Amino acid sequence: MHLEPVAFDALAGLPDDDLAASLQAFRRQAQEIIDGGAAFSRLVVFGGRREDWLPTCRLALSATSPVQFFAQAFRPYLVHDRSRPEGLFTGYYEPEAEGSQHSTPEYPVALYRKPADLVAFTAEEERETGLKYGRRVEGRAWPYHDRRAIEAGALAGLGLEICWLKSWAEAFFIHIQGSGRVRLPDGSSLRLSYAAKTGLPYTSIGAVLAEQGEIARDALSMQSLKAWMADNPSRARELMWENRSFVFFREIAVQDESLGAIGAARVNLHPGRSMAVDRSNWMFGTPCWVETAFPPEATRTPDRLARLMIAQDTGSAIKGFARGDFYWGWGEEAARIAGHMKSQGRMTVLLPHAVANGLGLER
Repeated sequence: MHLEPVAFDALAGLPDDDLAASLQAFRRQAQEIIDGGAAFSRLVVFGGRREDWLPTCRLALSATSPVQFFAQAFRPYLVHDRSRPEGLFTGYYEPEAEGSQHSTPEYPVALYRKPADLVAFTAEEERETGLKYGRRVEGRAWPYHDRRAIEAGALAGLGLEICWLKSWAEAFFIHIQGSGRVRLPDGSSLRLSYAAKTGLPYTSIGAVLAEQGEIARDALSMQSLKAWMADNPSRARELMWENRSFVFFREIAVQDESLGAIGAARVNLHPGRSMAVDRSNWMFGTPCWVETAFPPEATRTPDRLARLMIAQDTGSAIKGFARGDFYWGWGEEAARIAGHMKSQGRMTVLLPHAVANGLGLER
């Protein structure tokens, strides 16, 4: 992997982008970093130190010109990822579903809070199990219950249910997206955000169907997957069990409904400006100039997609340096773009000067 320094004015189209929206998203992260910067507790390859981010974060809170702020406070580096030279950019969104705070025949499928016995393993336990999370049984590290076991009642009677939905498929896609909006019978809604996962490996059920020849790989999308599941209800349940990983949620209060759920970076996600990245490589808050394309199903003319995204989330499938997952918000258009997006492209990261200098990147 190589970072090539480039000039800010060489980023074609960046000054014409809505950098005010990018600055708005960055400011939320800047405040989180000033207040503590939880992500700095982990080792991040190009993350730098929290103290090196602080001057830039403080400057962001008072900046009046977005273009001037990003041009002067950061140094751009084009990402060359030898393992994925073409880059990969996908999308995700916040699903909406009808639900109830009480279990009824109409709403039989529960979404759960994090169980108390789900723990982070020690380094020794991780070596023994190959897992980062799980449970301890009689003092020994043990994998947590998988999706099938939980759906069969492994957590029943513990009072962990937040709400109930109509179908297993609706719950599954909220798991995959990591957040959701649940509309209750009285017209109110619950906002759910990711809390934890079992730690068992994630399996793409779309890839499983492609391997079985059920859906052609070039036709694979969230929409085609949902259509297959609707057409094959008796097989869909077993298909979902192929993904042994299971996600737990927490209910959050969101005063501004124009903002998304809280991402892994502990701030509200900004539709069209927040992006999930591989958090082992990039620090939350890193601005990323991404040049890619909308999927054909988005019916955008031209289809060029170039904008300054802010790293504010992560995901099990988001691995690599030139890898990003755009957060598109909620609603039909967000679902359409996110469900079909799988675009090649390139990414230029903007690092604060002190961070670049600390990493030995500044010329």
